[in-house]
Amino acid sequence: MINNGSSQTAASIDVGSNYLRMMIADINNNSDISILDDIIKPVKIGKDTFSHGRISVETIHETCNILKSFALLMKEYKIKNYKAVSTSGIREAENKQYILEQIHLRTGIEVESINISQERFYIMKALRYNTANTDLFDMKTSLVTNITTGAVEASIFKNGKLKFTEHAQIGSLRLSELLEGLQHTNANFIDLMEQYIDSKLYWSKSNIGNMTIKNFIALGGELTSIIKLIGIENKNSIPRNTISRKNFNDLYNKLKDMSSDQIRFKYGLSKKKIDLLIPTILIFYSFLNMTESKVIYTPNINLRLGVILDLADNIFHFQRRQFSLNDILSSTLYLSDKYKIDKVHADYVEKISMSIFDQTPKIHKLGPRERLYLQIASKLHDIGSFIDIVDHENQSYNIISSQDIMGFSDRELLIIANITRYHSSTIPDDNHYNYFILSYRDKMVVSMLSAILKLSEALDVSHLQKIQSIKLVLKNNMLYFNITSNDDLGLEEWNFNKRANFFEEVLGVKPII
Repeated sequence: MINNGSSQTAASIDVGSNYLRMMIADINNNSDISILDDIIKPVKIGKDTFSHGRISVETIHETCNILKSFALLMKEYKIKNYKAVSTSGIREAENKQYILEQIHLRTGIEVESINISQERFYIMKALRYNTANTDLFDMKTSLVTNITTGAVEASIFKNGKLKFTEHAQIGSLRLSELLEGLQHTNANFIDLMEQYIDSKLYWSKSNIGNMTIKNFIALGGELTSIIKLIGIENKNSIPRNTISRKNFNDLYNKLKDMSSDQIRFKYGLSKKKIDLLIPTILIFYSFLNMTESKVIYTPNINLRLGVILDLADNIFHFQRRQFSLNDILSSTLYLSDKYKIDKVHADYVEKISMSIFDQTPKIHKLGPRERLYLQIASKLHDIGSFIDIVDHENQSYNIISSQDIMGFSDRELLIIANITRYHSSTIPDDNHYNYFILSYRDKMVVSMLSAILKLSEALDVSHLQKIQSIKLVLKNNMLYFNITSNDDLGLEEWNFNKRANFFEEVLGVKPII
């Protein structure tokens, strides 16, 4: 998007499992955001998907009618910049493609079905924005638990950096729909739900349980109801954006001994609200017990705020973009530790590949997003060695393509995985299924970036980091690598020359060392 002035009005639309939401905001080049409108309308997308696997025709009509009203409102505001995303309710529907096409044809709104790692990217962007003037992430280890209708994510931050994220498909609505049959046949339904939750959080507990966690940050749509109930129980208002551990535990213990009907009559809540509230409280309770936090921090953020912030960053190129990039790069460190990557070698190859990319923009003509693909691929190119040293390129592809690396779509993960697949001696080939399924444009990106990574890896084939600097000079279709080093580069030069032909074939210039 292009910066056309000092301020713009933009919109974000969240096609969620339980609600359709639209935020309209004025954004300016001082990175300020002023929310002008925030609309929420209930839908049954998640109920259909989580119960039957498909979204019904009636729900499609209802969704399109609401989105038509959103489109009209955007027209009134004269909005040109908007982004619409859908989450698990549409993402997991068997008729997902038909739904997205119907929405586009009937409303004019293009909705992107984002994966869980993209959701995480937007949520973290909103969280960084909300806590920018606090030290919440600076010193202590923090656990951030985000409960959506379809899933729960737990992220660990240490010294301000994202360390890793665990994900489980036990969102509030999904749990309610999945266990609905038990609710009518078992008096100990809440106990059974809690047992089910604990069984699904086994891996999270094993990874997080041994850590000393001082801060607990809760995110999710039902927090407003939890705060309201705690206020009723304590007959007073509670501090903004925090819940004491004691007050939360008291509410948990009280609700555990009540039936759904008793909760409904005592607090004046609808059955639909209770069906979402109980699983949310049980999940938060489980994660809270993994921490030493005396309070639960409840920042007022959501997915649509993160999307608006990302729109603003792309329009005005705010410095805030770097924080999001840092979160993406930090999240790969967990994979490096998990798969015991040689970090010194990986960091060195990353440094070389970034240098080659940055010195050859007129040759590859790629942008910052492609640069990020190369950067991540460089960091993780040897990840497959953990499984099989001989066939590590294929194993690197398998591992990366199955990860949820924050901020990347499924398509982008396949690009990164393919770059690592071809970082050594093998070259891209349409006979390889992993390459064949890519679009023509993505094949070209993979080929160009893997050609750069091949040379970068060759220049540290000894894993001894012999090179101090590289300066590239282009002359008569020859790309000269002027290298500064105090060591014998015979092995590196031999490996470099073996891989040079592919670089020339793809990028049209011959690399010479």
